[in-house]
Amino acid sequence: MKLNVSTDIIPIGEFKSQMSKWLNTAKKTGHPLIITQNGKPAAVVLSPEEFDKMKYTERFINSVNQGLADITAGDIFDSEQLKKELKKQRLARKSL
Repeated sequence: MKLNVSTDIIPIGEFKSQMSKWLNTAKKTGHPLIITQNGKPAAVVLSPEEFDKMKYTERFINSVNQGLADITAGDIFDSEQLKKELKKQRLARKSL
């Protein structure tokens, strides 16, 4: 996510008076908008696409970390064990 300090930090009054313009800007640029209140950050506005990217990235990182933790804990399958486990799960699904 990119942030342009000179254009992406907006006082809440300006945001409220030109909300449509700022929402279009966030969508067009992909940059988050930092909304300030009394000179301090109060909210962040993201386009739906940027939010989706952020959530996808978070899920990916969590999956990688879980895989690394599984390796460290020895919770792994060799290829033969994996084949057996997948076959067992397929048979269980077919019997439903």
